[in-house]
Amino acid sequence: METALTRLVGVRHPVVQTGMGWVAGPRLVSAVANAGALGILASATMTLDQLRDAIREVRSRTEAPFGVNLRADAGDAGDRVRILVEEGVRVASFALAPSPELIAGLKAAGVVVIPSVGARRHAEKVAAWGADAVVVQGGEGGGHTGEVATSVLLPQVVDAVRIPVVAAGGFFDGRGLVAALAYGAAGVAMGTRFLLTAESTVPDAVKARYLAATVRDVTVTRAVDGLPHRMLRSELVDALERSGRVRALGRAVREAAGFRRLSGLTWRQLVRDGLALRHGKELSWSQVLLAANTPMLLKSAMVDGRTDLGVMAAGQVAGVIDDLPSCAELVERVMAQAAEVIGALPAGGGAGVAD
Repeated sequence: METALTRLVGVRHPVVQTGMGWVAGPRLVSAVANAGALGILASATMTLDQLRDAIREVRSRTEAPFGVNLRADAGDAGDRVRILVEEGVRVASFALAPSPELIAGLKAAGVVVIPSVGARRHAEKVAAWGADAVVVQGGEGGGHTGEVATSVLLPQVVDAVRIPVVAAGGFFDGRGLVAALAYGAAGVAMGTRFLLTAESTVPDAVKARYLAATVRDVTVTRAVDGLPHRMLRSELVDALERSGRVRALGRAVREAAGFRRLSGLTWRQLVRDGLALRHGKELSWSQVLLAANTPMLLKSAMVDGRTDLGVMAAGQVAGVIDDLPSCAELVERVMAQAAEVIGALPAGGGAGVAD
């Protein structure tokens, strides 16, 4: 199935695996790439040396195109961009809007720039700055999220910009892909669905929590870092929502100290990153610290398997996923179902998917 996305990034199928921190490592990304979709390596939790090593490991596992997700507000964003260019990475994705200068530098080096946005005005902004495509995440998506559903947000963005739009938030099968194409998107991005695959390195006990979840077990809370955050309801989420300000600050300092040791960041850098997230938002200082080291809370669950000490970001689709296919099986299933759905549409319904 050829679309504007597949032509832009050189993959066989219009499906993207999102850059989930602690989840989207070399094994998962290369498996997705080999399946013909676009795998995105999550780099925010890596040092510069780890990022270079991870890119090379993906390259050793696949010859297919893949991307790297970056934090545009990171103090070392320029150094990370340099590594991407030197290592020949095809795509740079961003969770926050990159600056016009960052976009221009990447494009000059031949890197495709695909920011993720949660509002029409943000899509218009990055498109005007030269982004090659945009991922639009509706409120159903996991992690930091907005309030507008994908079915409402997606057509707004498709109508507003003239670059390929990738739909995210609520997608897990071929029916969703066809629906996104009908709205005018060039493909879909999936996070939770790829987290729950055989190649995902998330501990089995944590995967079991996801598989056991119903749609009612996926909640949005501000208790973690003061921002709307979609995740599985857990003991930690309940505790954070009950905690007073003093207890929240104490937990924030402990978690921040742990992430600082792991990442090699100084306290100044940690607070700076937290302040970047605080920009334009009413966050307390404990929330600033938690915002700066939310990756540590994710690591506790996604790497260490401690669901009692960590958070489990999750899209609402976690409540309807019940298996752990390989990435190859998943992508093949999505594309086969999409073809079946298109074929079952009334006469003429299968036309026009090329753009």
